[in-house]
Amino acid sequence: MNIWVALYKGKGNIINAIVRRWTKSQYSHAELILNDKNTWIGISPFIKSKITDRKNVQYNAENWDFYEIPVTEEQHKAILEFYDITQGATYDWIGMLLSQFLSFRIKQKYKWYCSEWILYALRISCIVDWKIIKIFDQSDLSPSKLHDILLLCNFDKVNLEN
Repeated sequence: MNIWVALYKGKGNIINAIVRRWTKSQYSHAELILNDKNTWIGISPFIKSKITDRKNVQYNAENWDFYEIPVTEEQHKAILEFYDITQGATYDWIGMLLSQFLSFRIKQKYKWYCSEWILYALRISCIVDWKIIKIFDQSDLSPSKLHDILLLCNFDKVNLEN
């Protein structure tokens, strides 16, 4: 069974441009795609501003990079449980901004930003080893950092069919 991390590299809007420029990365957003390839989980200040799942997402594949992650049934279940616990949590503007502008890590309870939520989900489900991710040692959990961790873990970049 597989899941995918989708990293957005499309032009987007001014916020996407600012995130890419500030983090010196081509990526400005991330979402987690479940094994059915139909359910995308993410949080975006532009889509409801809370953790939610979306079905039948229409996307331009040129704007996204997809990383395939093999998971066990138990790991997949842990991700779903983490989603159930955090579903509806709101966007963490303060944490995201402070982590980027001041290199200061503030984790607001019940608030997340896209790549932070995915990194926690991967860690909690034991997909990514604590020694690699070191969540609490990181002030920067940006899409760029998520990309670096995916590469470090040797997850494959793949084409995901619409």
